[in-house]
Amino acid sequence: MSGFLVRRILQMLLALLGVSIVVFALMHLVPGDPVRVALGTRFDQDLYDALRERVGLDKPLIQQYFSWLGSAITGDLGVSFRNGQPVTTLIMERLPATITLALAALFIALVVALPAGIISAVRSGTGLDYTVSAASQVGISMPDFWAGVMYILLFSLTLGWLPSSGFAPFGDGIVEWARHLILPALTIGLISGSIITRFVRSAVLEALNQDYVLTARAKGLSEWQVVRRHVLPNAWIPIVTVVGLQLGFLLGGVVVTEVIFAWPGLGRLALTAVKDRDFTVLQGAVLYIAFMFLAINLIVDIIYARLDPRVRVS
Repeated sequence: MSGFLVRRILQMLLALLGVSIVVFALMHLVPGDPVRVALGTRFDQDLYDALRERVGLDKPLIQQYFSWLGSAITGDLGVSFRNGQPVTTLIMERLPATITLALAALFIALVVALPAGIISAVRSGTGLDYTVSAASQVGISMPDFWAGVMYILLFSLTLGWLPSSGFAPFGDGIVEWARHLILPALTIGLISGSIITRFVRSAVLEALNQDYVLTARAKGLSEWQVVRRHVLPNAWIPIVTVVGLQLGFLLGGVVVTEVIFAWPGLGRLALTAVKDRDFTVLQGAVLYIAFMFLAINLIVDIIYARLDPRVRVS
């Protein structure tokens, strides 16, 4: 197990190094001078040159990269060109909102997907199966910006039950926190749930067609006993795969949903940095998003190894 973990961690670090190179290179290919944008109407050549020297933009590109990478390894992602705040501080301020939205959306997705996918597979070929499949296809095809606007129109403007936008910290009270969270979580949770439903159905169907299921049925076990004792334990690996990918996607920040609901997450921070040409913030946000995605994949690999011992020696 230790060798398996070491290999996966090394692969994660190499992937993160590759991401850092690509992100740094792309940032410097984007048109626009971040220092010039930051100065705005206060532009002065001497001040401009001093700021470029202060942030290291006057150095060769290779030297800039290694200087930035060395600082990033220690947790220092630089400072924002726009407001002078440390990038790490800006990310940490947005992280609670991102984690809250991602976990709430994943909870909604699993509550919908697990029972729907299992029932659809067990009742394969019936009207219930066709209904679940059609509903999941609609969910997959639904644009998140359209769904978000429709939820605002129905639950905020028409019924007046929920606020249309904004974020309430948990310290403001659980009711207010939940009221602000429901609509954005529902918007992306139902879409993710539709994707997971298809994978759950496929995984359970594949397990149902195995010989050990026929043996279990021949022993007189009921259909739900067969599913609970024999099918689900063997269907978990592909299900864990798609759940891990969806969580990584959600933790990366769902930009459109965050913009629609004015949600102060990492995705919205990255979008604002693009508009402001704030390279250091954008580099830090993308690197942090990549780290979280790779960390989720590492956790999924560890779960694999627990569920299937054959993975540990692969």
